[in-house]
Amino acid sequence: MFKRVFSGGISGVEAYLVEVEVDMSDGLPCFDMVGTLTQEVREARERVKTALKNLGFSLPPKRITVNLSPANVRKEGCGYDLPIAVAVLAVMGMIPDGELERTVLVGELSLDGTVRPVRGSLSLADLIRSKGFSRIIVAEENREEAATIDNIQAVGVCDLMEVIRWLNYPNEMEREAEQRRRELGRGAGELVLGEEPENEEESRRERGNSTPDFSEVRGQTVVRRAAEVAAAGMHNLLLIGPPGSGKTMIARRIPGILPGLTREEQIEITKLHSICGQLPPGQALVSERPFRAPHHTVPPTALIGGGRTPKPGEISLAHGGVLFLDELPEFNRYTLEALRQPLEEGRVIVSRLQASWTFPADMMMVAAMNPCPCGYYPDRNTCHCGEREIQRYLSHISRPILDRMDICVETPRMSYEELNGSLGEHRWSSGKETGRKESRSESSAEIRQRVERARTMQQERFAGTDIRFNSRIPASRINEFCRLGEKEEGMMRRIFEQMHLSARGYHRVLRVARTIADLAGERNIGLVHLGEAVCYRGVEEKFWGGRHSYGDKM
Repeated sequence: MFKRVFSGGISGVEAYLVEVEVDMSDGLPCFDMVGTLTQEVREARERVKTALKNLGFSLPPKRITVNLSPANVRKEGCGYDLPIAVAVLAVMGMIPDGELERTVLVGELSLDGTVRPVRGSLSLADLIRSKGFSRIIVAEENREEAATIDNIQAVGVCDLMEVIRWLNYPNEMEREAEQRRRELGRGAGELVLGEEPENEEESRRERGNSTPDFSEVRGQTVVRRAAEVAAAGMHNLLLIGPPGSGKTMIARRIPGILPGLTREEQIEITKLHSICGQLPPGQALVSERPFRAPHHTVPPTALIGGGRTPKPGEISLAHGGVLFLDELPEFNRYTLEALRQPLEEGRVIVSRLQASWTFPADMMMVAAMNPCPCGYYPDRNTCHCGEREIQRYLSHISRPILDRMDICVETPRMSYEELNGSLGEHRWSSGKETGRKESRSESSAEIRQRVERARTMQQERFAGTDIRFNSRIPASRINEFCRLGEKEEGMMRRIFEQMHLSARGYHRVLRVARTIADLAGERNIGLVHLGEAVCYRGVEEKFWGGRHSYGDKM
């Protein structure tokens, strides 16, 4: 007797359909599994046999053959346990064929028949919708994640016996599930059977935002402005300054000034985090922009992606958000150089002998570094590093990587007044009391409003194209979107010659100027916009332009 059950697997970041075929025939009793299987998939045989035994099902003394098709694709993971068990039960006549034709099953089985969660439920649910299936059965922990896909009935189960009841008495089980929902009530943001919450924005506010706020940052006006420009156009940002000057503090607040995620972005980002096992328990969708900050000892494979069975790296997990590289010169040189192509193309291509995988990596890179090994150059009262030592330290950052940083800005050591928020303080006297009025820093919400207005202008400008941000304008269309007037053209010519800009550096100055103009609400790039954009390249010339003293090449 032959039966077929549908399941799914993950290859890279894409899901694919798997047909679990089971044949039971006369012959020597055995339980064989074929179909290019990894060790954990082969071990499913013992898990399934033991789970069925502990639930009171006795396998007949026959020859059982399980095939996972397509056979030319390597299967990995524990998500095939549940479909294999259901297929075996179907061959034994305990599950009707009708429900199996429209149902996909994914889940790991424990030895007592409990169904455990697996990675990639969202990707699988999205796949089966396109394949015409109407139901997916997963572990209860994966239900909300799978239910975010519209027009799919996501069923969460706790054990194999519940799966059997769903496949034998679907109408009755649906009534019981509906009754249970009415009794328990709907929690804030709860997703049931593919439905969206009534007010997702209100739900998100109730859950709270974990991103720290810019109102906590004192001083550093220039750096805050640079972060705003970078966020408005998704430009890469390099912060250079001594220890304790606020580089990391500012970097961690940048996701809070980026526009909120759209529904499509939420699903795309959640797929990546789910496949990598990075989705927080009980969270159906990623609701905030990602912020990834790998340690400088991270190997290239973990940062870029890859492995024996390629998986997304940190750069892909930061897709749609911020990748923060602190202590940039401490990273392995080979690791940094591997960032060149992803920063240009917004994707990572991992090639192996049998296939190639493409991972999305369209993110904003923020890097921070000290100007010398001790961190205090050019303050010679504190810094005692030699010129050659400083040169060697800065040379860890190659020119090609530096060229890909749209904005370079210094974070100087803060004064006492800036640190205490008393810069420009106002004192008054009332009787014997003396008070102080502290300066107020802008909140992330105030900055985000300006960023969103600039993004709206970009959406209008790039309508009908595949360009999303100013930083992604291709070189072939720079003149179209960053057109300069006669005076601006003359200024740009002088800048190009005096700063010895490369073609990439020239284009990046124009893209940053375009973003600055958008923040100002201007349709055309003016002299003031070009001037500010060039200032963000001046720091690069100061430290990497051949000399290390202030004022050189400025």
